[in-house]
Amino acid sequence: MARGQARGHRPVPVAGLWRALGLTLASAVVWGVAHVAAGRRAAGFALMGLLVLLVGGAATLGLAFQEKLKQIAVQGTWLNVITAALLVLALVWVSVVIRSYQVVRPVGLPTAMRAASMTLVAVLSLIICTPFVYAANTTYVLRDTLSKIFPGDDTSGPKINASDPWKNIPRLNVLLLGGDGGKDRSGIRTDSMTVASIDTHTGNTVLISLPRNLRFFQVPARLRSIWPNGYRNVNAQLGYDGMLNSVYLSGEKNPSLVPGFKAGQRGPHLLEEVIGNLIGLKINYYVLVNLGGFKDIVNAMGGVTVHVEKALPIGGEIVNGRYTKQPTGWLKAGTQHLDGEKALWYGRSRDADDDFHRMDRQKCLMKDIADQADPQKVVTHFEKLAKAATKTIFTNLPAALLPPLVKLSGTVKSGSDITSLAFSPYKIQGFGTDDPNVPLMRRLTTKAITASTHPKPTPSPTATVKKRRTKRKTSPTAASNGSVSLKNVCG
Repeated sequence: MARGQARGHRPVPVAGLWRALGLTLASAVVWGVAHVAAGRRAAGFALMGLLVLLVGGAATLGLAFQEKLKQIAVQGTWLNVITAALLVLALVWVSVVIRSYQVVRPVGLPTAMRAASMTLVAVLSLIICTPFVYAANTTYVLRDTLSKIFPGDDTSGPKINASDPWKNIPRLNVLLLGGDGGKDRSGIRTDSMTVASIDTHTGNTVLISLPRNLRFFQVPARLRSIWPNGYRNVNAQLGYDGMLNSVYLSGEKNPSLVPGFKAGQRGPHLLEEVIGNLIGLKINYYVLVNLGGFKDIVNAMGGVTVHVEKALPIGGEIVNGRYTKQPTGWLKAGTQHLDGEKALWYGRSRDADDDFHRMDRQKCLMKDIADQADPQKVVTHFEKLAKAATKTIFTNLPAALLPPLVKLSGTVKSGSDITSLAFSPYKIQGFGTDDPNVPLMRRLTTKAITASTHPKPTPSPTATVKKRRTKRKTSPTAASNGSVSLKNVCG
């Protein structure tokens, strides 16, 4: 028996180590090349066919079922399947490469050359494995992030119909909260409060903003035994001053106000009830963003470009029209690309104007972030985004609602109209922040939603040509009802 045969190697018609390595490299790209060159045509063509099926199938799925794949990407079970599939595919690919080298390697190689060639094959295998392992890890991180943000242990929202999630839910009302609390959230002041009312069929959305300094307002019937004359200061030590932004703290510090909910949930649910009573809507869910961690999200996505209407101070403090503490810097007027820290100040600064202009800026900032969420940036900075999100976003949206929400969000971004209703005394006649006119608030909310549900016909393209960036219109442009298109607010 020949020496090569004694070792279990059948001589093959491919001479030279470098050629063998070249065929191995080619087989890493096109399965079966080395097998065909070695005369093992059946195995080689079978491997080629399998690769074509895998690549063609993946391309077909990616092109034909994009929307379905987006919905699958937010389901924990499917993410586990994808993670396992990626790891199996990595193992299979490496096995094909190693076997390809085995069928074409020359016999009788010296020990040093054999060791060197195996090292090169191992390095090639590692290079092949890396993207699959990275993708599997990213998928796992996504599943872990979704499970942390959407734990599914809060059943306060409407019951979800799996086959028709929007059945009997013509509009989805989500309370968007921006707070400044720490990790335990017990001391949060919600300085940003906006209700997103979304038509579940068309995606048309109304953003209803309420000022933080709304005071002495009516409360729901079940709370009137506590606050018969409207929300008032009930504990000076805790700083309750009758303002809307302290309702969260009232709920967290007084479990009896929101029975049945644990710490971290009482505040948002009390706000859902109070704000829903003010504007006449049933709030389905809430999303709370800790503004301290918000800057990490903006940094992870590479910053955000906004239009700054006028110079805004960073930090500082004004009392009676004078700075008692000087700003540490300024955001210059004009189009600016902001990092997380500056984007946070763009959204929270009010010393240069007032709370009501700040409300407009916050909505514009949300719109700019959504518009600029580039998929490539999201993928390349995914782990940073995921880490920031788990520390920043808190919600009672159930995981089961994520797939239909992803589908609905595609409708919103594909051309649906977004209008803004800001409760500001500068924009709405007869509205004041102290003891506000609740019937007026409810009428305007109903009017804005009705207008969004039945929008006016879109003007001809020639009538809507505008510059890509225009000055933000934060002056009162709709004093009769306060509702304007977000495009008019943000330019």
